[in-house]
Amino acid sequence: MLAASNQLLWSMIGLLLTMGGTFLEAYIATLPWSWSNQGIHASSLGVTYQIGGVMLVGCLGGKNAGALSQIAYLVMGLTLLPVFADGGGIGYVKLSQFGYLMGFIPGAWICGFFAFKARPKLETLAFSCICGLLTVHLCGISYLVVTYALGWQGTENISLLQAILKYSLLALPGQLAVVCAVTVIAYVLRHLMFY
Repeated sequence: MLAASNQLLWSMIGLLLTMGGTFLEAYIATLPWSWSNQGIHASSLGVTYQIGGVMLVGCLGGKNAGALSQIAYLVMGLTLLPVFADGGGIGYVKLSQFGYLMGFIPGAWICGFFAFKARPKLETLAFSCICGLLTVHLCGISYLVVTYALGWQGTENISLLQAILKYSLLALPGQLAVVCAVTVIAYVLRHLMFY
């Protein structure tokens, strides 16, 4: 278990990683054996590194630091600071994607919970990140169902199934690639920091 001062430090780092990751699009490079023929090309994964920041703080700071960083992120975004992808403000609660942002809190907590249950191995860290990612999507889909039942679709004029496809199913492959990178980074850093 990490000391309270370390958890506070990790929660601040997690807040900064989540805010910064919101505006950084994730790319993947072509495979090395094709570089001589085509050169190095990057392709967008269709997602940002935001989910990577959420999971990384869980893997490195633990459940409390992960949840605290995401609570701070939501509070900052709801108080008009433009830290969300489309700005900020209290009106964000009526947007379809807000459920996914709310899911960052339990997602980071669950990721941190499982990340510190066993010694840091690639498998355990990957499992903790995937559990956190699935929690985010479960919260997001649940929120979509509620918002569509209440008629809060915001400015979007799409069906519930189209919203689930847009925010979950299409984003999931890119987010899984980001989670793979987070797993490797967390593994290396946990071993370098000896915990």
